[in-house]
Amino acid sequence: MAKSADYNLGPNTFPRGWFIVAESTELDAGPLAVRFFGQDLAVFRGASGKAVLLDAYCGHMGTHLTDSKSSMIVKNNEQIEGDSIRCPYHGWRYNAEGHVDDIPYSDGPCPKSASIKSYPVVDNMGCVMAWYDPDGREPDYEPPKLPEWDDPRWVRWELDHLGELNIHPQEIIDNIVDVQHLGPTHGAPSEYFENEIKDHVCIQRQGGPMQLYQTYLNTSTWYTGPGILLSKQEFSGMVIFELIANTPVEDGLVKCWHGCLVKGSEDVATEADIVIAKQSQAGALEAFSADFNIWQNKRPALKIMQLKTDGPFRTGRKWYSQFYAAPADVSGIQNTVNGIHLTEGLKTADQAGYNIDEGLSF
Repeated sequence: MAKSADYNLGPNTFPRGWFIVAESTELDAGPLAVRFFGQDLAVFRGASGKAVLLDAYCGHMGTHLTDSKSSMIVKNNEQIEGDSIRCPYHGWRYNAEGHVDDIPYSDGPCPKSASIKSYPVVDNMGCVMAWYDPDGREPDYEPPKLPEWDDPRWVRWELDHLGELNIHPQEIIDNIVDVQHLGPTHGAPSEYFENEIKDHVCIQRQGGPMQLYQTYLNTSTWYTGPGILLSKQEFSGMVIFELIANTPVEDGLVKCWHGCLVKGSEDVATEADIVIAKQSQAGALEAFSADFNIWQNKRPALKIMQLKTDGPFRTGRKWYSQFYAAPADVSGIQNTVNGIHLTEGLKTADQAGYNIDEGLSF
């Protein structure tokens, strides 16, 4: 299993950025124990509806805040109070900022040293997204948003939980610049292809025939940071936004999610639209599974034997390295890779006469 250091990405083991840590509906059943970035975490929804992510272990005696079902605090439904959570062992209460704000058997001041780390969190497009930065900085960009999510014409995704993949996320990110796998792997060779980089965003525009469905596919696909990919796809009169997300669990191990937001045929999506949307997501997942299967069974590509017609792998990897870099080095990396990057032998989107970026916010 290759590690971040093997790819020479930078001084940090895990990348900074916005990542999915749960599907929003998962918190309806109560607090959730998760593990990401090499550490155990606790995620829950407070009484206000706010999602909260904390380091998992109580500063008092090291109890996991959300991994107990036998405690009477849990059984009596007394663990969540406001936007705070009580430790199931002694009842110490942690607020959303990770500070102890109540100890049930003490009238004295709560020890500041018992505080635990809290992470910036947003509920967004049916996902709980958390900001992680190994250097402890606040978010320096916004998570991706789709206005179509709140449009009644569109059928929302229910996430496919794909589990853990024993591969470094670098291998997943490579796909954003990899034009030549689209034909052999997916049966959809590109007739036009380009990448554009804008600081923390990496965009891919491409199009070509979908051999299985005998139609033409146009896509505009982009990573907002290292963990969340969205892809607008137009084919056969349909419009779909596909989500593919990866979040590091350990160094060289990721958890993945998938979903599709599908435009319906009426002002308000019908039952027939919902059926079609589920079929569309299943079809998209089948296509993505071809990548997933290859990733599960390949050795790490620590160095790529790159051809000029492959796509800009080196540029893509340089872009990705900014999320592992020291803070002082980020802007320099961005300045090096920003701009449009073409692949030899392929038209640009404008030359092909296609551009489906309208309405997109990168």
